[in-house]
Amino acid sequence: MSTTFGQSKKQRVLEKQRQEVLKEIREINSLLSSTAKEKTSLLTKIEDVNLKIKVRQNLIRITNKQANLLTREIKNNTQNIHNLETNLIARKKDYANVVVNSYKNKSKQSKLLFLLSSDNFLQAYKRFNYMKQYKEFQKKLGDSIAVKTEKLHTLNAALLLQKEDKNKLVIENSAAKKILVTEQKNQQSLITSLQKDSKKYKKIITKKQKESDALERKIDKIIRDAIAKSNKKRGKTTNKKTFALTAEAKKLAANFVANKGKLPWPLKTGRVSKRFGKQPHPVLPGIYTHSSGVEITTSKNSEVRVVFNGTVSGVQKIKGSTRVVLINHGNYITVYQNLKRVLVEVGEKVNTKDVIGVVSTNSMGKNVLKFCVYKDKQKLNPSSWAYKM
Repeated sequence: MSTTFGQSKKQRVLEKQRQEVLKEIREINSLLSSTAKEKTSLLTKIEDVNLKIKVRQNLIRITNKQANLLTREIKNNTQNIHNLETNLIARKKDYANVVVNSYKNKSKQSKLLFLLSSDNFLQAYKRFNYMKQYKEFQKKLGDSIAVKTEKLHTLNAALLLQKEDKNKLVIENSAAKKILVTEQKNQQSLITSLQKDSKKYKKIITKKQKESDALERKIDKIIRDAIAKSNKKRGKTTNKKTFALTAEAKKLAANFVANKGKLPWPLKTGRVSKRFGKQPHPVLPGIYTHSSGVEITTSKNSEVRVVFNGTVSGVQKIKGSTRVVLINHGNYITVYQNLKRVLVEVGEKVNTKDVIGVVSTNSMGKNVLKFCVYKDKQKLNPSSWAYKM
């Protein structure tokens, strides 16, 4: 693989990444604009602008890498063109000398006399071969000049395209930076407002976290009950921590594990707005939130999909919350929380990407699905299981 090809391949990889980030920005803008008219809290506004800034910074970073790579490629191509031009000049000079010599000896009579003036047959044979090789050399030299000339034209055309691409990237990056400055000013204004009444917002965050923890404990109980019920059915009442699996369930669990990192998202479109585990608040010091799964913000009435084949083991309406659906995949469970409508029943077998319900809209006008993955009672990070989450 040549260096030039390798660099072009790098550019294609970076361009693909850039297009993915641009798509992400469009999706975020679409999701946020749909809730723009809703009554939104200051905390939610900060979350939204933080998300936009993070993605915009990623776009600028990738575009910078593209522009820098193009700068190196342009430099290499410029040097290649210079070397090729130098080589082409030398080849043309050689060819000119060959043509002059050929012209001087172009007469058939001269060639014949050259052969007949040989001292012996061996010398004549050598002179004949020399004349034949000289003719082939002429042709090869002419062909070589034609090839190198064409290559020079191709390199020059590629160089012009690279320069155009770099100029476009520089312009786009400049525009992205201007938008980022505006977003950062908006962010700072929101942060200043938040810090003026930080005690109030700390209480709100703490209250929300307590509600989330309470709901998490209820889901944990549902899973413990599901394990107990499943094991009792199989006569394994002594095992209370893990599922007692049949041969079929073991195979299903193994297939689930084999697809780690490749599972589809539980929504067709959406962005992760809250990560798994303990996270520090981006503005308020000393405040942490914890999540047993990931929260995905999506559009209104988005359909929720199963991420892998399994059986519906639970459909619950928890007091003070929306509906929750649990799907068993052997001893693995996926949990789909914040559904306003459920389309499946307990015991029903489902397949990958089957629609099981519709996302609920919260009081802030946002449509958020909480997605969790468990192995028996152990909470796992869903981002490690879903494709590019």
